[in-house]
Amino acid sequence: MTLKHLILLFLITSLSSAEQRPNIVFCIADDWGWPHASSYHDPVVKTPHFDHIAKQGVLFQHAYVSSPSCTPSRNAILTGKYHWSLGQGANLWSHFPQGEHTFPRILERAGYHVGSYRKAFGPGKDAKPPAAGKIYKSPDHFFTSLPPNQPFCFWFGTSDPHRSYKKGSGINSGMNPKKVRVPPVLPNTPEIQSDICDYYFEVQRFDSQVGDLLKLLANNDLLKNTIVIMTSDHGWPFPRGKSNLYDLGTRVPLAIMWPNAIKHTNRTFTDFVSLTDIAPTLLEAANISPPAPMHGRSLLPILQSNQLSDPQNKRASVITGKERHTPCQESGSQSAPCRAIRTHQFLYIHNFKPNRWPAGAPVGEKRSNYADIDDSPTKSFILKHKDDSKYSQFYQLACAKRPQDELYDLSNDPHQINNIAHKPQFQNTLKTLKNQLFEKLTTTGDLRMTNHGDQYENWPYLGRTQQSNTIERNGMNEWSE
Repeated sequence: MTLKHLILLFLITSLSSAEQRPNIVFCIADDWGWPHASSYHDPVVKTPHFDHIAKQGVLFQHAYVSSPSCTPSRNAILTGKYHWSLGQGANLWSHFPQGEHTFPRILERAGYHVGSYRKAFGPGKDAKPPAAGKIYKSPDHFFTSLPPNQPFCFWFGTSDPHRSYKKGSGINSGMNPKKVRVPPVLPNTPEIQSDICDYYFEVQRFDSQVGDLLKLLANNDLLKNTIVIMTSDHGWPFPRGKSNLYDLGTRVPLAIMWPNAIKHTNRTFTDFVSLTDIAPTLLEAANISPPAPMHGRSLLPILQSNQLSDPQNKRASVITGKERHTPCQESGSQSAPCRAIRTHQFLYIHNFKPNRWPAGAPVGEKRSNYADIDDSPTKSFILKHKDDSKYSQFYQLACAKRPQDELYDLSNDPHQINNIAHKPQFQNTLKTLKNQLFEKLTTTGDLRMTNHGDQYENWPYLGRTQQSNTIERNGMNEWSE
């Protein structure tokens, strides 16, 4: 072992002997967006186990991912850094960025028993050893392998509610499609109501699996000193959701419980948080200093307080971004890169290449049309009716090219439909938000703020381009995100 590794080992094992280190269970869905949980007052989907975690801990009202694309979002969660600072790790279907430390691996070096189940990093080529620890065939397999008196960190992943869905599964389970709140960026039709119910069906399946895991923890008397986190890697797989910087793509459910440390439970925290905060939070809870600075900030003071906001460290905004989701422009491996800053009053989006298709080109030689939108009944309906005056607006919102600057007044336009960037009365607001965004991007190592931004598009795409993005249900197939 080199001197460098000895120093690192010393730093990350400087643990307080006065406190017992908490266990960690991190539960992450695949494509589950806000506000699709009972705790957020969705009238159809039922998530009793997410609700239980929220009631026994803290529910976060404004949680955002780094990127609305699977691999970069998970990279950001694992490392505590924005995805644009992670080299080729900023893209879907990429190599895990070399030299980056992940919170599971840091915990493992500090004496934790670490493992993952199903989807952790990915899709792409994982690190060796895996970024989230050894992969176990089942939760039971992980927990029967636990050494005595050793804290653990378990990453519980799933492919739900990633497409594809069994058509009609939601309605056949008893859901009432007439109660579905179809966002105004989508047509409110029976086909789309049913498609959303099918999505809800898989959200509920994930929630049920988390419930089984909570029972397993309780049966082994492990709940009291275990931090349980339940969230998602990005928003839902519908047009203008996943792969977009609107709230439907970047805002996610988040609830955290820790019976031994969260004394003021059943709180709804209203400030902005980023999922880059997960890594520094868990390391601080384990009394471990990260080996390098992280962009996220620890949520431990929030969890241990009795507040609904944090006036001393209040975030005024949160930033998000997207690089290449799939290689679906008219040629080559180009992307439609964009970054955003979200405040409570405004959303500003900067499109670096407004001449490109934000959802993919209409026709591709080796890819499906508008391939950054998952194939679905909703997508098919919008494309089929794109020239129909009754529905053409939905095609424009989902698929049409977008200007360099987008600005939305959330008090009057919560669904982010009416771009006001061109209006004279909002020019000062646009300039201020753009400057704030660019400053934060610069300080966090975004290549788009230098002359090297196109490097993101030069890194290889490891997936297979094909005519359809219909996926297998293992969560890690060639087109799965």
